[in-house]
Amino acid sequence: MKFKKAAAMAMASVMVLSLAACGGGQGESGSSKSDGKSEQTSGDAELSVSIWDTNQEPGISEILADFTEQTGIKTKVSVVKWDEYWTMLEAGAQGGSLPDVFWMHSNESQRYMSNDMLLDLTDMIKDSDKIELENYPSDIWGLYTYEDKYYAVPKDIDTIALWYNKKMFDEAGVAYPTADWTWDDVTEAAKKLTKEDGSQYGMALRNDNNQAGYYNMVYDNGGTIISDDKKTSGWDDPKTIEAMQQVEEWIKLGLMPSIETMSENSEDVLFQSGKVAMVFQGSWMVAAYRDNEYTAENCDIVELPKSAATGRRASIYNGLGWAAAANGKHTEEAKQLIEYLGSKEAQTKQAELGVTMSAYKGTSEAWTKSADFNLQAYLNMMDDMVIRPYSKTTVTWENEDNEILKSVYTGDKTMEEACKEMAAQMNEKLGGE
Repeated sequence: MKFKKAAAMAMASVMVLSLAACGGGQGESGSSKSDGKSEQTSGDAELSVSIWDTNQEPGISEILADFTEQTGIKTKVSVVKWDEYWTMLEAGAQGGSLPDVFWMHSNESQRYMSNDMLLDLTDMIKDSDKIELENYPSDIWGLYTYEDKYYAVPKDIDTIALWYNKKMFDEAGVAYPTADWTWDDVTEAAKKLTKEDGSQYGMALRNDNNQAGYYNMVYDNGGTIISDDKKTSGWDDPKTIEAMQQVEEWIKLGLMPSIETMSENSEDVLFQSGKVAMVFQGSWMVAAYRDNEYTAENCDIVELPKSAATGRRASIYNGLGWAAAANGKHTEEAKQLIEYLGSKEAQTKQAELGVTMSAYKGTSEAWTKSADFNLQAYLNMMDDMVIRPYSKTTVTWENEDNEILKSVYTGDKTMEEACKEMAAQMNEKLGGE
């Protein structure tokens, strides 16, 4: 595969990166079958490592310290907020100064890979005695593969579950959610948990909460967001529209705060402040809720509801990847670090420290013991997983979807009208890919 650096920079300069967010060792790091070196160092080289989640920083830093102890290669981690993170990478891509190692997301991976911004890790993976493809979900490898080349090693895997406030349920005399709940049960409980004076709502679901929120409902109901060949939108599928009309019902019944309130306050903030009784959240949120005094004392987790019509309980899942800059100054050391971060040793420790669920198969069981919540619910959601819908232009069509959905929250459009409009704009963008 041949890349053109000039084209990459030109493309980077015209694309806008903004989207709404949302997861025992085998010897010394750096060892590989190809060169037999176990402790290769590069003088005083220090690898810059960029992530966007402050809740994960302590655990990541501890794992990086283990790497340094084993190899002598220093690292320096920086945490950059989600929106600012992609602006930082954009600037780095234009100026040729990307971090040495950084998190990559499925929303952006296709663009970065196709424009020669990420280091090709194919040979490193092929020769590694720590990384075997079958030890990680194939769909996550697919997120970071372009033209049969690998550009990131899976960091984690995430699933979705229902968080609920036990105190609010007790005060309202409502039984806690169970794994037998349907989405209709959520509606009925939310009615009882919503107060007329607006001081408390049954739930919160923002217009941009797709992976943790309404995407799951769509697939439960037999709908889809994007076709398997990534050429067609599924927003105008009758089953998709039907599922989304459940959200429209919640809006009309006043079971959620206004769009203005949710635009100013994220769902986790509303949940942590005792303003809403239920939220749908990814496993990446566990550390934040564990470290928050209110949620640690009053809240717990259960599997997502299932569709009353189909009986399906699906979880949209995703996984971050550890990537490196193609034009980095320390690419060999970066490969060693990424190899270590993907190893069973590091992935097990990531789970044990409660950083997040790990991508390496069989290591996430340790994660369930990292907090006093029912974390097993997230693992149970792995029984039926759908990879997060994506294409080369995910960011652009998702951002426009989010804006269109606002009009449903404000009552300016019906959900059916919005879904058909989202399908049209998405089909146009997919056609240009």
